[in-house]
Amino acid sequence: MAPNKKQLKIIELLDRSIQLTREFMNDWLLFNQILSAYPSPGVNKAQLENQFLKIKSKLAREHQVLKESLGADYKFDANTMNIVSGATNLESIYSQSEVAIKKLQNEWHRAFISINETLGALEDKKVRADAGENVIVGNMMATPQKQGMSKGTKQALIVLVIILAIVAIMYFTGLGEVYLNTITGKRPTTIQ
Repeated sequence: MAPNKKQLKIIELLDRSIQLTREFMNDWLLFNQILSAYPSPGVNKAQLENQFLKIKSKLAREHQVLKESLGADYKFDANTMNIVSGATNLESIYSQSEVAIKKLQNEWHRAFISINETLGALEDKKVRADAGENVIVGNMMATPQKQGMSKGTKQALIVLVIILAIVAIMYFTGLGEVYLNTITGKRPTTIQ
């Protein structure tokens, strides 16, 4: 059975959410690549600083859109944006102790896992919605279209049954003859 309009809307929302989450995850990976490349000998540190600033800005914008878009499906690690905002520039990060740098890398990894978990949950919801299952996205729930009669057909059938019941009652109780005689102006016949 083809999905109804509400299901299609849910599937469309899930597609968009999956796309946004994947884009955020790719940028999260780029953030780490730039961060990891900085201490390598012979790199253009000024260029990396510029790229780092751009990716941080993009992550901040994407994060806000994602958080609002995903609603209850947003399951990112609470530290995700603290990592971005706390990493002011590459030079200051690498001027810290090795322990502080390892801590930042561990926090980045924990956030990466939570982004992947969110993406996995969204992809699972989409598969289930495509299969016709009930799924909740934000405040919307996809309800599969039920087989059988439509609401209008059910109402018409109920009206028909009521009319037939009234006709049957009138016929078997003699009320039908009284009603017809009243309309036509005839006097009721009496049985002798």
